Amino acid sequence: MNRVKETLRGLVQPLLAVLIGLLAGAIAILVVGGNVIDTYAEMWKGAFGNFYFFTNTLARATPIILAGLGVALAFRAGFFNMGAEGQMILGGLSAALTALYLPGPGWFVCIAAILAGIIAGGVWSLFAGWLDARFGMNLLITTLLLNYIATYFGGYMVSYPFKDRTGSAAMAQTPMIDQSIWLPKLFQGMGLHAGFIIAVAAAILIYWFTHKTVTGYEIRMLGSNPSFAAYGGVRRIRMMMLSMVISGGLAGLAGAGEVLGTQYRFLDGSLSSASYAWSGIMATLLARSHPLGTALAAILLAALQTGAMGMERNTDVPLEVGSVIQAVLTLFVSAQIGYSFLKRRKEKKSNATTV
Repeated sequence: MNRVKETLRGLVQPLLAVLIGLLAGAIAILVVGGNVIDTYAEMWKGAFGNFYFFTNTLARATPIILAGLGVALAFRAGFFNMGAEGQMILGGLSAALTALYLPGPGWFVCIAAILAGIIAGGVWSLFAGWLDARFGMNLLITTLLLNYIATYFGGYMVSYPFKDRTGSAAMAQTPMIDQSIWLPKLFQGMGLHAGFIIAVAAAILIYWFTHKTVTGYEIRMLGSNPSFAAYGGVRRIRMMMLSMVISGGLAGLAGAGEVLGTQYRFLDGSLSSASYAWSGIMATLLARSHPLGTALAAILLAALQTGAMGMERNTDVPLEVGSVIQAVLTLFVSAQIGYSFLKRRKEKKSNATTV
């Protein structure tokens, strides 16, 4: 019964948050003199208005789902992995270089490139975990700072040694990947590729892992009650390393999927400017780190982003209204986290007084 309630809460909570965000967006639309119903109708059309827009929304949601799942697993274990952006970048770069320089048939190179992206993201995340275990460096800080290292390293690699010198000299990017290595499209002429199936499968797999396996139970126990987990024999460092490597691997998979399924090359700044990683973190927080809820929240956030583009094209309402809605979502999540923190603190004081 508790598991069913947890699942329902993880699925309903993102919907509730989006409704609150839409209410705030309606106020912003009225302030700029727009028509709320017409504006939201155009936003809906931009996200789900026809099959083409619908598949574009799912395509945009794909890296957000994968990055969000990685963050969700780390959060479940009680570790703050804020380095999904850097892990995505290294995953995308590794996938691109593998696809360009590994010989073999297309299907084999594609699989190898995906695995290279997963390994690169996992190792980069594992490095942050090692810094915590070896030197006691705070994960929140190290993962944030490692984002900058990964960003500038990726930019250097495609600006100098691996730069595409056949096209525009102004573009910092790798050469185009051979078409035989691309992730297949799910529908002819649409942007949605096989990465979306991988993302959905990953959400189901992470849910199964965290709720149906002993290791997953230990991860959840460590995140919810570290003292009880230590008393029960759960080894913190082992669980941290495991959760961080899986978390980073999923983010690396998100980067590899974008390179192999959408961009077909590694382009400097493309993964960071789209804010996939931060949208993934938002989706995780909205769903309280529930894997299935994170996938749903990622689709909702992607719909807000693609819908806002359609809204700007067809109305006089600026694109920034979409940013207002996402900002309200951030405030909603922050208020919820703050309330939970104060509630736990009050319960601790109450228990201490009783003892």
